Amino acid sequence: MADSASLIASELATNVVNHAKGTGEFFDLSLRRRPAVLVLEVADSFQWGMPEQRKPGPDDTSGRGLLIVDALSESWGVRPRETGKTVWVHLPIQGANGARTGMTW
Repeated sequence: MADSASLIASELATNVVNHAKGTGEFFDLSLRRRPAVLVLEVADSFQWGMPEQRKPGPDDTSGRGLLIVDALSESWGVRPRETGKTVWVHLPIQGANGARTGMTW
């Protein structure tokens, strides 16, 4: 799960840098544990566009970040804030035997 969380955080942070650069005053990344799920959130103050999952062509050099987020997460979404937006991701917490239990990393 640590590898998935790191890759997702990197993809979402890259989206902020590439799409909201110079327009916002903040960028926050947070992690919190809920029963059987790790919640990862990336918030920024860019409010003129919500991220959307795309289907890039084979020769496109970008547009795959949210496909990766979707493939690695249990669920994800975007919610507006008073200023900006937050992209949230839920990652299931699995024990050594595959059962959903407490955090193992």
